[in-house]
Amino acid sequence: MTRGTKQNDLGEAEAAGAPPGALSSGAAREEDNAGRLARLLRGPHPVVRIVTSEEQEARETVAEACLALDADFWTWDTIGGLSRGIVSGESAMQGTEGALAFFQKLSKLELRAVFAAFDAGAFLDDARVLRAFRNALPVLERTESHVVLIDHDDALPDVVKAHSTRFELTLPDAGETERIVRATVQRLMRSRQVTVKLTKAELGAAVKNLAGLTRRQIQRTITDVVLEDDAFTAEDLNRILAHKRQLLGGGSGALEPVESPASMDEVGGLDRLKGWLKQRARSFEPAAGEFGLCPPRGVLLLGVQGAGKSLCAKAIATAWQRPLVRLDAGALYDRYVGASEQRLRDALKQAEAMSPIVLWIDEIEKAFASAGSGNSNDGGLSKRMFGSLLTWMQEHTHPVFLVATANDIEALPPELMRKGRFDEIFFVDLPGTPARKKIAEVHLRKRGRDAKTFDLARIAAASEGYSGAEIEQGVISALHEAFASGRALDTDTVVRALEGSPPLSVTRREHLSELRAWARDRCVPAD
Repeated sequence: MTRGTKQNDLGEAEAAGAPPGALSSGAAREEDNAGRLARLLRGPHPVVRIVTSEEQEARETVAEACLALDADFWTWDTIGGLSRGIVSGESAMQGTEGALAFFQKLSKLELRAVFAAFDAGAFLDDARVLRAFRNALPVLERTESHVVLIDHDDALPDVVKAHSTRFELTLPDAGETERIVRATVQRLMRSRQVTVKLTKAELGAAVKNLAGLTRRQIQRTITDVVLEDDAFTAEDLNRILAHKRQLLGGGSGALEPVESPASMDEVGGLDRLKGWLKQRARSFEPAAGEFGLCPPRGVLLLGVQGAGKSLCAKAIATAWQRPLVRLDAGALYDRYVGASEQRLRDALKQAEAMSPIVLWIDEIEKAFASAGSGNSNDGGLSKRMFGSLLTWMQEHTHPVFLVATANDIEALPPELMRKGRFDEIFFVDLPGTPARKKIAEVHLRKRGRDAKTFDLARIAAASEGYSGAEIEQGVISALHEAFASGRALDTDTVVRALEGSPPLSVTRREHLSELRAWARDRCVPAD
């Protein structure tokens, strides 16, 4: 609809003269970041540290907390030095641009104030700066003043961490996200003609798709999708997910959104897993809780390489219509002591903020390589991180469904296999004949071929002992042969390609036999 027309939930708020960001009735707003910080600063916390890439949000949070406390607000950075007020350079004190001069000045100022210091952590490795910081602590305590260290990472000396309190900027909940969406769209409508056509359910879906983003990222995403065509409609739901994927995957973050199949028809086999998922599809509804059910928390998928464990993770996200997010364990490890564990905690916290989602940890035995062995070559880091993961698995209450995949049983820590860690442990074996026919059909259709013109039974027979990935590669190899020879792809070419490359079940027959023997009485077959 165009500006001012009453047709939908979002537009009605604008037409009725509701304030920007007005929230639909019945939603309660939790205490915001500024309120939580003000409560913290009322106590004996002379140094508070905020680790975030959202510097402007942190600055505004500290400023709002100062208003609540009726305290003077000062800022410091290496460009403007020590300044009074939100704008750097306002009432600046000359000669305080250096970190050493800044902390020395704190030792001499006899006033009750809050000092927001930006990027000071990089200078605290210097012995003189650290000494000046420690000398300022008694003065801060006596004057009931506070230093808020705002930085993009937590690489601080241990003594600084010991004398400071970490404060987390929370991500917006659904109610606040809706307010930001409304305010952003209404701001754009004041400057241009914007067509808004969303039902209340579609607006709710947009809010869910934005979960896990910061306030700035939400504003940026909504602005981008609206300005693409000067409209905000149901078609923007997928665009929001695409922008979110870029925002979360474009940096060094450990969480990576993953595309999943649009339909379960694209997933061959895995009938028992599909049945398990279908049976629990409504377990997340309030009625299930009233019935006495708890939502499922996760599954562990064991199996041979290429058998379809990754496809299983995607199938779960597809079946439950939830976003799939992969945890990249490699992005968690950091050279600083304690930083890796903090990155894991931050990633899990972000996953909770993005919920409801399916969280996928691929090859979990490699992600925490030394956790299952007695000989740790990383100083116990893998074991500590694995312990943090297990604690989260046991205690988290958000609708985050964990899917962990593994190839090497021997490398799995025994704690992971304990009953209660996962709802079920599935064994993903090589596909049977019906599943191989379906897999061949899916990959032929994905490459523009009519599967009805192929002898799928013959292809399935030729691919006995092959994994789904090996069948796919057989189809691709046959396509190359047909293209190079100038012929159309046919059954004979696919069969020839399959027979020309022995599968993993042949080259690693003994390993597969051991794996199947181990899983026989310990796992549920996925197919």
